[in-house]
Amino acid sequence: MMTRILACILCLGSLSLQAAESKKTPNVIFVMADDLGIGDLQPTNPDCKIKTPHLLKMAQEGITFLDAHSPSAVCTPTRYGVLTGRYNWRSRLARGVLNGTSEHLIPADRATVAHLMREAGYHTQMIGKWHLGWDWAKIANANGKGNKIDFTQPVKNGPDINGFDGYYGHCGSLDMPPYVWVNTGNITAVPEREEGVTSKEDAYGWYRKGPIGPDFNIDNVLPHLFEKSLEHIKTRAKEDSPFFLYLPLPAPHTPIVPVPPFKDASGMNPYADFVMQVDHHMGELLTTLKDAGIDDNTIVFFTSDNGCSPQGNFQVLKEYGHDPSAGYRGHKADIYEGGHRVPFIVRWPSGIDAGQKTNALACLTDLYATMRELTGQATEDHGGEDSFSLMPAFEGKSTGRQNLISHSIGGSFSIREGDWKLCLAAGSGGWSAPREPEAKKQGLPAMQLFNLKTDRAEQTNLLQKEQKRVSSLLNLLHEQVTQGRCTPGNAVSNDRVVSFLPKGVSLPKANGNSPK
Repeated sequence: MMTRILACILCLGSLSLQAAESKKTPNVIFVMADDLGIGDLQPTNPDCKIKTPHLLKMAQEGITFLDAHSPSAVCTPTRYGVLTGRYNWRSRLARGVLNGTSEHLIPADRATVAHLMREAGYHTQMIGKWHLGWDWAKIANANGKGNKIDFTQPVKNGPDINGFDGYYGHCGSLDMPPYVWVNTGNITAVPEREEGVTSKEDAYGWYRKGPIGPDFNIDNVLPHLFEKSLEHIKTRAKEDSPFFLYLPLPAPHTPIVPVPPFKDASGMNPYADFVMQVDHHMGELLTTLKDAGIDDNTIVFFTSDNGCSPQGNFQVLKEYGHDPSAGYRGHKADIYEGGHRVPFIVRWPSGIDAGQKTNALACLTDLYATMRELTGQATEDHGGEDSFSLMPAFEGKSTGRQNLISHSIGGSFSIREGDWKLCLAAGSGGWSAPREPEAKKQGLPAMQLFNLKTDRAEQTNLLQKEQKRVSSLLNLLHEQVTQGRCTPGNAVSNDRVVSFLPKGVSLPKANGNSPK
């Protein structure tokens, strides 16, 4: 009898602890891969030829967004959008990306997700690829021309001014020097040599020559960052306060350097191997959450900053029946869907029913408003200007997002409403054919209108047949640009004068005439 009573007491105690845990504010981990296409994961591409069992299981235990987009088709601007909840083209970054020595992009007074979470009592940490600039200490060269980095001095204006309690990572993409670890402003090891690999030496694993720290091993960067992240999770699991971990990965971006046992594991090429390695590390992360006893009440996001890069070698992958863009047109850098439609999976055992798929339109800028609703904070004019909460979508409801503005590496815009997408470019706006100069030489129209419901590959330009639709979308784009936001609220200022019309195109007149 006493044994049964004791067993009941222990059972009730366990249930009580579980109930208490589920009532706690959830931890949040946002993982963002680099140059991973929507077709590279099994959950978002039924025809995927790369085995990603851990992310497939994550999707089966959470919700998969099938119409999710990065705000830009390249690295830096998407990262800006994720953290600020604001389209990148509102900032001083009109096109392109930063490099490894660029100064910081996000000013200290710009609201970020990290500020939001810290205000709600979260510990905030960034581990991984920053690529939003920070300020190296620089000294003039002996000839007085240009500057070189003084690696003996601390870094200023890193993620710590943008709401992060701490950070550990590298400044740019993994093919951009300097190759140095920085731990919350402190350089871990001063470079004593330069290193680099040319594309002729290694078509997949190349990286630009530059200073490299003695503790920085290119092939080991991905596993090293996951090791740091797992250590961080274990440490924070012992604390009373919740944590927010922003984990932007350097992979599968170049240098594409899978290590054993993943090297050659796909049977296709190093890119596919590297994707498998990313999947493996995600499995380790999810296992760590369970072992630490915080799995049930931790929200894990997994996504990518843009579509797959040509560095993945589309032709080789195609020979094995694999398409990183899953039938969508284009790839990284482009205004076409393959440039910005990305995998997006969210898992939260105590807050999201398992096995969901949704066609709700989502943008990575939506992290800001989602966290704002999660933490019960009030909406303000500044912060998350282009962000809609995804919390309703977790329950199968509308998020309120009806449209989406996308941006290419060259600064071209597109605007989407419902099934209709207007690209304000004659070509791809990026790297795929036709690039803008060639498209103009061919005399192609300055804009392209597609119906994604009937033409997901964006092959048929309906510009001339749907002039009223074009006018409506142009007016909507103009309104959202000039209002400084796409969400309800007071108008705010952009950081610069934003131009979006292609040469020769004007806004529709008030009487409804079509654009010229």
